[in-house]
Amino acid sequence: MAKGPYSDKVMDHFMNPRNMGEIEEADGVGEVGNPACGDVMKLYLKIEGDRIVDAKFKTFGCGAAIASSSMTTELIKGKTIDEALSISNEAVAEALGGLPPAKQHCSVLAEEALKVAIEDYKKKKGQG
Repeated sequence: MAKGPYSDKVMDHFMNPRNMGEIEEADGVGEVGNPACGDVMKLYLKIEGDRIVDAKFKTFGCGAAIASSSMTTELIKGKTIDEALSISNEAVAEALGGLPPAKQHCSVLAEEALKVAIEDYKKKKGQG
């Protein structure tokens, strides 16, 4: 059972983050930050065809930011670029069992990092 403002799923992804790390020679990299809270999120994508075959992250921030990064990588692996672009910050927060209102910006940061990483991929491929 959750204790405090975070769901069990947020705590699980914070304590046991999935896909943490860096992809060498990533096809797309997105780095975003929130100057108000100081969180910085970097997302790496490996893409084959138009499908995301691997995703990793490095996040400097609070538990909600780390959990949002971890959940985002879980949600996008195996999806096409278009499917990944349709994942909203609300979907990330919902998959985590919710975030406290003061931490909603963490899921927004994850959505922004994903979009920047896909833009980077498209630029590298001459599509952006």
